[in-house]
Amino acid sequence: MSELFQQLGENIWAVYLDTAIWLLVGLMAAGLVKAYVPADAMQKWLGGSGFSAVGRAALFGAPVPLCSCSVLPAAIGLRRAGASKEATVSFLISTPETSIDSVAVTYALMGPVMAVYRPVSALISAIVTGMMVAFVNDVKSQSDQDLIEPGGVSSCCSSGVEATFCCESNVEEKASCCEYEIKPGQNKLSQAIRYAGTDLLDDISMWIAFGIVFAGIMMTVIPDGWLAQWGQGISAMLVMLLVGIPMYICAVASTPVAAGLLAAGVSPGAVLVFLLVGPATNIAGIMLVKKELGNRVTLLYLLGISVVSLVMGLLLEWGISNYSLLIDTSQQHQHSFMPNELSLAGAILLLVLAVPAIRNRFIPFFA
Repeated sequence: MSELFQQLGENIWAVYLDTAIWLLVGLMAAGLVKAYVPADAMQKWLGGSGFSAVGRAALFGAPVPLCSCSVLPAAIGLRRAGASKEATVSFLISTPETSIDSVAVTYALMGPVMAVYRPVSALISAIVTGMMVAFVNDVKSQSDQDLIEPGGVSSCCSSGVEATFCCESNVEEKASCCEYEIKPGQNKLSQAIRYAGTDLLDDISMWIAFGIVFAGIMMTVIPDGWLAQWGQGISAMLVMLLVGIPMYICAVASTPVAAGLLAAGVSPGAVLVFLLVGPATNIAGIMLVKKELGNRVTLLYLLGISVVSLVMGLLLEWGISNYSLLIDTSQQHQHSFMPNELSLAGAILLLVLAVPAIRNRFIPFFA
């Protein structure tokens, strides 16, 4: 039993170590968006409804190197800056499912077919799911109006004296965006850092911690090689779907895992489902989507990712059997994704920032 708990602790720490630096990247990205991108510009780019907004969000997020942990604060930052629900969901799916670096690693480990098919599948998944949200969700609901109409968060989170008075007179809005962002005399970079390291991090830290612990538990209780036994067909894809949804893994790190599954006999279609679902969903992300976008959008988010992933997996299997497409695993080799020293520094910094009492005592800038 003691060995089990020791392994659990080691796995939780390993997940946290891999996650921390990327989460900091995502937080900073959200802070920079909040400070430098005007709310009206963000609303014009991602705040519309329908296919155009969803498509722009998917294309905007696809090349961005943010993983399943760092995309969460970035997506929340976009939403609070005025992005519509369907655009936020599209960005939340396309960004972690693929990126420039993950495509390069996919090409190295699994060949050109998967390197092309994977990002195309990610874009389709993001667009289809975003359109599902647009179709069933009233984009002019009161929650959306609160983001863009006078008196909402956007008006209080602008710069100037009026914004300061607005924040002081609206307690709920002060909690969401004003307390750390609007500071007389502060430059935009300082506002971005304060927002990312205090207000936004405080909002998501509980769910991030829950997701990291849950990932460590999964790593401990699922035996090595268990996934490979399912092999081929729709049953293998469903298993990958069930395992991938709560898993906490980024697009780059998931690629050698997927290559190992291929080498162990798992079908390319099932591996594709893992590559799409694993990075795009996790327990922390699901909880945060529920908090920010509501139950209905959360269900559509999971349904869209699941259905599209299965369909794209089946199409890949069909293409392989009918057109002799080759998924090459002969070039597998080890990749070092992040120096240990940088991962450790990120883990320590994130821990300091996540505990307000420590943060305010040792980093006066954030007090």
